[in-house]
Amino acid sequence: MSQASPQLTEEQIRQALQGISIPPQPQIMVDLQLEQLVPSPDLKVIARLIGQDPGLSGALLKLVNSPYFGLSNRITSIQRAVNLLGSQSVINLINAQSIKGELTDETIVILNRFWDTAQDVAETCLSLAKKTGYPTPDEAYALGLFHNCGIPLMLKRFPNYMMVLEEAYASVNEQVRVVDVENRQYNTNHAVVGYFISRSWRLPEHVGQAIANHHNAQSMFDEDSTTDIQIKNLLALLKMAEHICGCYRALGGQDQDHEWNAIASRVLDHVGLSEYDFESLKETILEMGSGRINY
Repeated sequence: MSQASPQLTEEQIRQALQGISIPPQPQIMVDLQLEQLVPSPDLKVIARLIGQDPGLSGALLKLVNSPYFGLSNRITSIQRAVNLLGSQSVINLINAQSIKGELTDETIVILNRFWDTAQDVAETCLSLAKKTGYPTPDEAYALGLFHNCGIPLMLKRFPNYMMVLEEAYASVNEQVRVVDVENRQYNTNHAVVGYFISRSWRLPEHVGQAIANHHNAQSMFDEDSTTDIQIKNLLALLKMAEHICGCYRALGGQDQDHEWNAIASRVLDHVGLSEYDFESLKETILEMGSGRINY
């Protein structure tokens, strides 16, 4: 990166924030505001904070993947995006992405379940990617961060959504998927909504396809499946990470991971891990501090 990035205009930032928006975590916004007060804001600190929040990360990637920057390939690295934008444009973007109206305490409690799992699954995807030699760990992190980005929009549209999601997690077996229960109730589901958010945020198409199919692993990992290997590899990392992080408890309110039980053998066969190997890997990651969601 040779030249300093030109500062973005208010209009360019406004256009980047148009459309689908997920409220940022209040505490992350506070931490980012504090970082702005220091004489020389640290881009690494800013990138680390933004990278913990799906809404801020989505707005950032939408901006750097826009035609204005003319990148040859769409990127998923938050640090690279921050470096490309430069500190002032990133700060302007953060300030523009303030919460529209006050979130109620009840909404914050519910969204905390989404925010916490998004951060933790992203970090676990990154750990798994590095430990299994996946070539583009930034994409694995992005998938972990964004895979459930449809949940806040479903919650906004359907106030009883979390109850239906818990019912969906309870109903999973070899024939029934999480999204089947949502489709029956709403004629759509958080994976489909998440895919359209990924398109709005200009994420790479194969990451979007992984988001769209992240509750469709039964068929994606069938022997006869013609799914792109890149999508399968990302999905395998995600499903392992979701299980390690206990999303079935944090989001689904279940004591058992019915979805993982239905797909575990296919996912582990795909990545070439035995159950023993996976349990060892899981323990290592938990000891490192990932998968630490509080229930």
